Amino acid sequence: MGVTFDQIISALLEGAYVTIWITLASTIGGAILAFASGIGVLSRFAPARWLSKTYIQIFRGTSLLVQLFWLYYALPVLIGIHISPVAAGILGLSLNIGAYGAEVVRGSLQSVDEGQLEAARALNFTPGQTLRRILLPQSIIEMMPPFGNLAIQNLKDSSLVSLISLSDLAFQADDLRNRAFESDTITILGLTLLFYFVMALVVMGGMRLLERYFEKVSGREVAR
Repeated sequence: MGVTFDQIISALLEGAYVTIWITLASTIGGAILAFASGIGVLSRFAPARWLSKTYIQIFRGTSLLVQLFWLYYALPVLIGIHISPVAAGILGLSLNIGAYGAEVVRGSLQSVDEGQLEAARALNFTPGQTLRRILLPQSIIEMMPPFGNLAIQNLKDSSLVSLISLSDLAFQADDLRNRAFESDTITILGLTLLFYFVMALVVMGGMRLLERYFEKVSGREVAR
């Protein structure tokens, strides 16, 4: 049957667009979940601590692939509402990266010098004020390198959404491979690797810009 080079490029570009959209949306969603649950683990409010710890343990302790299958195949059976592949993919990746990011947030917040917290208590800061004025400004700079690693990992993990019928880059590559001659396989897979590599470089560049922004705001340098 075979496919032309133009067809290969067109299909991979289409898949890359889906991968970029899924990665961007899930990385933002994961960051929100990471801050919420990372702060929740340190909360004085017991239900918030329990909920955050439960979420983190479940999604760090189970396979992302199984999580995606649950969201796309099992959850609709339980709640009676079908979830689209895009929604399931974004939600699954967000929940997964958020659980790992929560530990980054928790560790960074706890790394702030105890003397800073004592000064906040001496000034009668509320927990919310301490978080906004003391903890986050000093700890967010430490979060950036591990967050960058998680963003790259999220890009690579996004290839799993192809298994829930989402036409991302990995899905398009596999579809092309099945339709192409055996001699085209190296071209298809080589271009797929190149696409992922270029997207990873873009993600790394974006995270580096964020690092520099927070370095400028905080007046400190990220430890490399």
